[in-house]
Order: sequence, then structure tokens, then C-alpha cells
Amino acid sequence: MKRAHASWVFSCASVLLSYPDEASFEADLAAVAGTLGRLPTGAARSGLEHCRQWLAGMSPLEAAATYVETFDLRRQRSLYLTYYRYGDTRDRGAVLAELAQSYRAAGFPLAPGELPDFLPALLELAAAHPRGQALLVEHKDALGSLRAELEGAGSPYAPAVASVALALGPVGRPGKAAARWREDGPPSERVGLGQAVPPTLVALR
Repeated sequence: MKRAHASWVFSCASVLLSYPDEASFEADLAAVAGTLGRLPTGAARSGLEHCRQWLAGMSPLEAAATYVETFDLRRQRSLYLTYYRYGDTRDRGAVLAELAQSYRAAGFPLAPGELPDFLPALLELAAAHPRGQALLVEHKDALGSLRAELEGAGSPYAPAVASVALALGPVGRPGKAAARWREDGPPSERVGLGQAVPPTLVALR
């Protein structure tokens, strides 16, 4: 897929996979529709359009409730990609710090309080800078695990994640590590290390 087309896919997916903002819900979906009109016909465009139309059929409050049920209440459908491999451990904190440095190096600001492994944020970075796309590829197993979980649940969010995988190339299916995460869930902190708290954006800067 051409770089420009991939950027549009990432941009649209970032909006569709973000928590619905009641004040801008309709405008956000209209912006996605306009961008999709620039994409060539194909599976990536169709997947995003399917998700957009589904969201457009709900009120902002309904969309928000569905979003929470889909992502916030299911550990194995987390939008925080490092969570799949590291869980809430100290190892994850070090990885988050490295990711934050990648954002700074690309000159891309994170929203206040936003962690750098949040998929919509990574998609925004990927839409604007090649480093973002490289980071998505680095976390392909987590992305593949999320996709498999959503597809298994029949979620209309699944085609949006599948469209991201198509834009990245043949890297979106989960490997052995992702299959293990789906079966066992994210790891817990090792005994004796105390409770690990993922660093906030302020701590990462």
C-alpha cells in the first residue's frame, strides 16, 4: 500500500478506535468519511467504512458505552499494546519510556495523560511519521492478538483493526506469543518487586 494511503488508513482507524467524544462525535465520523473517500476501493477501506457506519448508527452515549464494554472491561482486548507482553510490570515502564522517546524524536506531542502505547496515539504517529508505522510493526503480535479477540467476539471494531494490519503489510496475524497471551492473559508483577505503576506522561517526559 502506498505511504499516503496507509497514512489515511492509520488516521481513520485512530479516530474510530478512540473513545467517542460527545461534542465532536458526528464531526469526527464525517471527517473519517471524507478521508475514506480518498482511499482506493479495497478491503482496508471497506473495513474502516463498516466500522464507521456502525458507529454512525449509535448515539454518542451508546457508542461510549459500547467502547467501554469492548476495550476497558476486557483485559485481553486492551488498546495499550505493551500490556499484552508485559502486563502491569516494571518491565513495561521501561518500554513505555522508550516509546515516549520515539514520539519526542519524531516531534509528535502526546495528549496530557496519554500513554505512548495507546493504539490510537500510535496510529496518529504512524499517520504523520514513518517511525510510527515501524513501532506498530514492532508490536505486531499485540495488534494481532487484539484483532483475533475482536474477531472472535464478532465486534464491528475488528474490521478497523484488520484494516490497520492490511496497511502494515503481512504482519497482522498473531504469532505464538500472541496465542499465549490470549490463553494466559498479560503477566503480573514478579513476587518481591512490589506493585508496578505504569508511568504517566508527565513521568515519561
